[in-house]
Amino acid sequence: MSGCIFCGAKGSGSHGIRADLPVALQIEDAKEIMRRKYHAQRFIAYFQAYSNTYATPSRLCALYDEALSVNDVVGLMVATRPDCLSESIMDVLEQYSQSTYFWLEVGMQSIHDRSLDLLNRRHSYATVCDSIQRAKRHGMRICVHVILGLPGESRADMLAMASELNRLEVDGIKIHMLHVMKGTRLAEMYDQGEVRMMPRNEYVPLVCDFLERLNPEILIHRLTGDGGHDNLVAPLWSLKKFEVLNQIDAEMAARGTKQGQLFDPGAGYQ
Repeated sequence: MSGCIFCGAKGSGSHGIRADLPVALQIEDAKEIMRRKYHAQRFIAYFQAYSNTYATPSRLCALYDEALSVNDVVGLMVATRPDCLSESIMDVLEQYSQSTYFWLEVGMQSIHDRSLDLLNRRHSYATVCDSIQRAKRHGMRICVHVILGLPGESRADMLAMASELNRLEVDGIKIHMLHVMKGTRLAEMYDQGEVRMMPRNEYVPLVCDFLERLNPEILIHRLTGDGGHDNLVAPLWSLKKFEVLNQIDAEMAARGTKQGQLFDPGAGYQ
């Protein structure tokens, strides 16, 4: 059974981190990188690549506990699919939510079932909503991932996601543009001219439009992303991450706007 058309064999993840090492050593390796780059002193262990609740509760606890045992690790972030969150797994995650600084990341990607079908996600948007609502009942902070620029989605389709995020009362969001990675079904579709990548001069104002409609209480974890020089096919402009972020900042400043500028607590957005 094939997976998502955009997922590469290595999954998502921080480039340069030694994935072949045990969890604790991966974190130690990453800590040195973060100290050199950002002078960081405290760390959140991020289970990012693949679906990090796809194991037995005992296996997950062993991995999470190993991460939290590392010196200067003060919290935990766990990314997963909405269809990998059974009640037994929710119970496990709730324990960590109560005992440490904790975020659950859910791959929403889109609110439109036709897009989820195209991406071969093999779950519906109803599954996404159910997972978020159940996680909230378990008292967890929820961060969702969304992709802008999916084939067949109009500007209105994409901006409607802001309204849904407001309605679901999520705590955080990571915004990505659609990436084409080597060795994926999406790469084949791109080579055959079946999909179009959004240019930067469309992505930047779209992100700003999205932010204007988003509840200002929702924490922004990410505004762009990149796939790494070795595996990214398109859009190559995404490799210049700080240029993209600076352009988003400049666009917001030029508009004299801010997150939630058009947010209406009664209607979601205008």
